[in-house]
Amino acid sequence: QVQLVESGGGSVQPGGSLRLSCAASGFTSSNTVMGWYRQAPGKERELVATISSTGGKTNYADSVKGRFTISRDDADTVSLEMNSLKPEDTAVYYCNAEGVFYFSDAGGAVRWKQLEVWGQGTLVTVSS
Repeated sequence: QVQLVESGGGSVQPGGSLRLSCAASGFTSSNTVMGWYRQAPGKERELVATISSTGGKTNYADSVKGRFTISRDDADTVSLEMNSLKPEDTAVYYCNAEGVFYFSDAGGAVRWKQLEVWGQGTLVTVSS
């Protein structure tokens, strides 16, 4: 079973920084786009940033451009460096992975699945 586990959320004052990390497990290898989404109280979930499987292509929401940086630490780990945080960045941040996951069994057979997987979310609070 593919799982995404986030870490690094917390509370910070306006202008501060936080780093979120997300580690994927439960598969042999993958070819996925990974990203971060967020949902503030009373609002819909929105895209924050995505990164391609090779890390060569990134995409950011206009609201975070120049302040947040997404990076692919390895094939199965993605991080989000958040600087110059604002109160409006307060939200639950969710890690997402979408693409093909490969699973090999003890006999060496490999199967694949097209999946979209979400993490459980980590709370980021920006307040003075």
